Amino acid sequence: MKIPFKGKSIRWRIMFCVISAVFFMTLYLLVIIFLNQRMIGRLGESYQTNTQLTEISTQLGNMEKSLENYIAYRTFESIDSFYHFQAASEELIYWFPEYPSTDKVLQKEYVVKQLIMTLYSFGKYAVVAQRANNEYKAQDSYKKCLVCYDMLQSQIEELNILLMRRNADVYSENRGRLLILTQLSCAMIFVFFILVLILVYMSVTAITKPLSELSSVALRIAQKDFEVPLFNNNDSTEIGTICRAFDRMTISIRDYIDQIWEKAAKETELREKEMEARELYAAAQLRALQNQINPHFLFNTLNTGAQLAMIEGADKTCYFMEQVADFFRYNISQKGQAATIDEELALIDNFVYIMKVRFGERFEFVKNVSNEKHLQRLPRMILQPLVENCIKHGYNGTKIRVELSVEPELYMTKVSVSDNGSGFDPELKKTLLSLNPEVKDVEKADSGQLDSEKQVSKSAEGNGTGLVNVISRLRLYFHRYDVFDILENEGGGTKFLLRIPNV
Repeated sequence: MKIPFKGKSIRWRIMFCVISAVFFMTLYLLVIIFLNQRMIGRLGESYQTNTQLTEISTQLGNMEKSLENYIAYRTFESIDSFYHFQAASEELIYWFPEYPSTDKVLQKEYVVKQLIMTLYSFGKYAVVAQRANNEYKAQDSYKKCLVCYDMLQSQIEELNILLMRRNADVYSENRGRLLILTQLSCAMIFVFFILVLILVYMSVTAITKPLSELSSVALRIAQKDFEVPLFNNNDSTEIGTICRAFDRMTISIRDYIDQIWEKAAKETELREKEMEARELYAAAQLRALQNQINPHFLFNTLNTGAQLAMIEGADKTCYFMEQVADFFRYNISQKGQAATIDEELALIDNFVYIMKVRFGERFEFVKNVSNEKHLQRLPRMILQPLVENCIKHGYNGTKIRVELSVEPELYMTKVSVSDNGSGFDPELKKTLLSLNPEVKDVEKADSGQLDSEKQVSKSAEGNGTGLVNVISRLRLYFHRYDVFDILENEGGGTKFLLRIPNV
């Protein structure tokens, strides 16, 4: 089948079908509405005369009753009603003919109008005579008015019958036309439906046939059957462009399928080796970072123990040395590289005792920890370097105050260590927290980034022991960048915040 709009784009074809259907449908609806309105108008007009004639009869009856009341009682309300109903009936007979006619309906309307005018005259005579207290003339005019009213009612009834007959003929005629219009509308709807169906079928066939062929070929390729025929479609539409692109894709798949499989195998092998190397490197780095902290603290602890042994008795020195032994026993424990928060808190208790012996009344430690279990795991020796840093840099001239808090939340547990010192150097803080700023997964850090961490570690030695060590181990352990933060304490000083996931 030859398509009349072959070569046009799919958008043009769809819009053509839609606009054509809407145009013909709108035109057809406008014609049907116009014809129906004409039929309905003519049917309504056919019975309007009967309605008006009934209204005239009602107004004349009300006028006659008002005149009767006035003759009997001479009240103001009755004479006012008489003139009101007279004026109302005059407005309704304006369409009655002024001259006789050979048409039965028009002649009857002329007679009715003349009788109404005579009724008005006798009514006015009766009112004038009653006002002049001429009882005889008033009664005489009223009797003539009644006779005229009876004749008028008879003529109105005959006119109503004539109008009903004429309106029935008009109704029958319009009903026949409406039936013809209905039949014509059904025929037009059928013809319109067939035309639209043909138009849509032609357009949809032109669009879907190539797409169906394309779908069939794509299914074969999905089933790893690459020996499919090429389309060789030279059409300028979107379908032709897709077919040509699909041909090129098929040829490319045939040419490079072997190379793709070979490359994928090599990449898989390299990825496995790389992952194995990263795991070994991360484990070695974690172990090396943790071991860096021991010598620094050992020197200060032994000096303090020696001084205490010289100036105090053996009992207190013995207890002190036991606390030191517990501290180092925890540090060299072979249970692994991780510990729970409760185990780290127990170590802090030992460390705080040692520091209180060293600093005496100059050191105050506040611990805000609930009695519940805190079994979340983190690298060993994380909290002790933070407390030591706060003790070293928290002195404000009067007393060193260190506060440790544990706040459990829904998805994480916040552990904070704060001091009352002069605060943290903003530049150093920025440098520490910007280590590997674009690497959320610390395992992906390369050797250049690790070298930069070593340089920062050297520059941070004056602001506490092992901050870079702590940050690096936390990020290596949790594979997260936001696990550690440095904040300003509300009462002055520095706060170290750890966000430990509840896993």
